[in-house]
Amino acid sequence: MPEFEITEADRRLLRLLQRDGRASTQELAEAAGLSSSPAWRRLKRLEDLEVIRGYVALLDQRKLGLGAVAYIQVSLTEHTEATVAQFDGFVKGQTRITDCARVTGGFDYILKVVTRDAEDLEGFLMHHLLSLGIVRTASTSFVLRQIKSTTELPLD
Repeated sequence: MPEFEITEADRRLLRLLQRDGRASTQELAEAAGLSSSPAWRRLKRLEDLEVIRGYVALLDQRKLGLGAVAYIQVSLTEHTEATVAQFDGFVKGQTRITDCARVTGGFDYILKVVTRDAEDLEGFLMHHLLSLGIVRTASTSFVLRQIKSTTELPLD
């Protein structure tokens, strides 16, 4: 449950912003059923509350020569504070890793890795991930086709 109230007008603003981060104040106002000044104030409030953490451009990875996507399930050799901190630091410093989650189950982490091709992924695995010396196992699954990929959160 949020620490503050999100109104239906806020939800309408956020839905449009998730689809178009460059929407004008007038477009936001129309989507929220408000005039420009109240819409701008709501937007500013959502930014101040850090509901809106920032604005980004979404890039086409294939047009940038990044044709391989893989999910890697990782188990660490041990679960000491130092080992976990080392792995977390490694992940934060790797631009090829676009998502990382610490998970329950048979593995400790799931990584989403974007590379140029299979050879680039192999290089990442051998020269970066596995050379850390703290990875017990790494199970890799290549993405054959992306069925759905979105940054939009459900605001229902």
